[in-house]
Amino acid sequence: MAEILFLTVLMLLGMGAYWAMILFPRQRDFQKRQKMARSLSAGDEVITFGGIIGRVQAVDAEQGIAHVEIARGVTVRLVTAAIVQEYNPEEIAENARKGLGTSENIQTDTTA
Repeated sequence: MAEILFLTVLMLLGMGAYWAMILFPRQRDFQKRQKMARSLSAGDEVITFGGIIGRVQAVDAEQGIAHVEIARGVTVRLVTAAIVQEYNPEEIAENARKGLGTSENIQTDTTA
């Protein structure tokens, strides 16, 4: 009887850890993306899952489609779920610096 109780408690702890470490962060990210997709409007600069940066021209909320201009005169239709985040050049640059292991300005050595 004690073994069954111990296994039950262990399973409940494992399921709680799984929810806290896997499911809860995914739910939070999904809700954040949904909120961002609902707030899209013409003129917003966005980044797609493919890494393409573009400017929103129009949003068809009923169809779930956004018309995004990726170059002058080139407009593509995207599913709004394919838009990852709004484009913020300072945030992208800071993340690149963190990825290189430095939080200071990146300088190249041209004296070689």
